Amino acid sequence: MSLPTLSLPSYELVIPSSKKKVKYRPFMVKEEKVLLMALESEDEKQIADALESIIASCIITKGFKVQDLATFDIEYIFLNIRAKSVGEIIELLIPCPDDPETDVKVTIDIEKVNVEFEYGHSNKIKLDDNLWIEMKYPGIDTFANPQEDIDDSFKFVANSVAKIYNDEEVWDSNTTTEHEYVHFVEQLSSKQFAKVQKFFDTMPSLRHKLNLKNPKSGFEFEYVVEGLSNFFV
Repeated sequence: MSLPTLSLPSYELVIPSSKKKVKYRPFMVKEEKVLLMALESEDEKQIADALESIIASCIITKGFKVQDLATFDIEYIFLNIRAKSVGEIIELLIPCPDDPETDVKVTIDIEKVNVEFEYGHSNKIKLDDNLWIEMKYPGIDTFANPQEDIDDSFKFVANSVAKIYNDEEVWDSNTTTEHEYVHFVEQLSSKQFAKVQKFFDTMPSLRHKLNLKNPKSGFEFEYVVEGLSNFFV
């Protein structure tokens, strides 16, 4: 006689970047094991592969592709999957800025953590009177390929270009190589590159603000938990 098949509940969330609804399930023990092994390895490629595999398996909506997600989408989706798999409440120890030896213990309800969009942020950047660049948000590869030097930084920016266009022409991935995009980025003036950098500086992020107080001194301070890894420190 075969063993019974366990059924898992399903939930729904809205992908922050696209505002599309998807259904998902909690991860199973065998999937959690893969993630824990990847975290123990401290290898960015293994961690990225584990995140991609878990999200791809747990999202049950047809046509869903992890490769289409922005980094903040991935962080938000995984945090919600983790909440339904392990628990909605996480506990953190936050060091006090006026006394590093004293920590404040806080609890965070994951369901109240959202991706914040900064006012005025745009992925369309005007470089001059008749030249625009449209950026795309970094995806899953960002976790696996950290920037280690200036060449990596230029390549990262180039890979985030969706298209360059003016009133008459459009240069996108169908007509332009990665090398050509890198060369274009390298030719930007400092002022133009600053505009591009602002896109990354103001990019949406998984963020949760906490108003805390040092239990010993009474010193009040604000602490921002930002990025997936910081929710599990």
